[in-house]
Amino acid sequence: MRSFFAKYKIFGLTMLLISAVIIVLFYRALQPKKTLPIYQPADFNPELVDAEISHVKKYHTVADFSLVNQNGDTITQQDYAGKIYIADFFFTTCPTICPTMTQNMAYIQSQILDDPEVLLLSHSVTPGIDSVPRLKAYALEKGVVDAKWNLVTGDKKQIYDLARRSYMAVKTDGDGGPFDMIHTENFILVDQQRRIRGTYDGTNREDMDRLLEDLAILKAAALD
Repeated sequence: MRSFFAKYKIFGLTMLLISAVIIVLFYRALQPKKTLPIYQPADFNPELVDAEISHVKKYHTVADFSLVNQNGDTITQQDYAGKIYIADFFFTTCPTICPTMTQNMAYIQSQILDDPEVLLLSHSVTPGIDSVPRLKAYALEKGVVDAKWNLVTGDKKQIYDLARRSYMAVKTDGDGGPFDMIHTENFILVDQQRRIRGTYDGTNREDMDRLLEDLAILKAAALD
């Protein structure tokens, strides 16, 4: 009799385990997969967007570009082709939000250092001041890893157009002085198709963790 109950006890436990596995699998199957929105110019504060494209609600992508990095190398969209990247705007002499932004971008760099699918791109909004040697000195000071993170300078109009027409990251054109591009603190997450998938407060460490979570979602979506 004992052997009879022992046999059915094992059977019952086995069925219970199988049932639990099935329930977990069904639960996961019924959970909607997390996805990220695709942001368009019309989704942003109009102050950040060139008036000519502020109405655009679909098909927006980052424009082609050609700029120069901290090593004097020409960097174009081809260097980011097929990659996810995080972009921002800064200047090396900024005494306010830029040091914190750079520190947080360095934190992101540390988290993606061994990930070949993700790169970083920081644009100087004072290209007349931020020469290649100045960017190089800044890169060395801040621990920039050349293979992961480009600090770029170049034609001011091109950078301004990128900021206003591609990334929606500059508030106004200022007063015409050396600091007339009033950049936001935003970090912009760009996918492999050059579409904006998220914006984050580059001065907020909690937002950096949210960025990393969204980055994982974006990478997982690419595998589907």
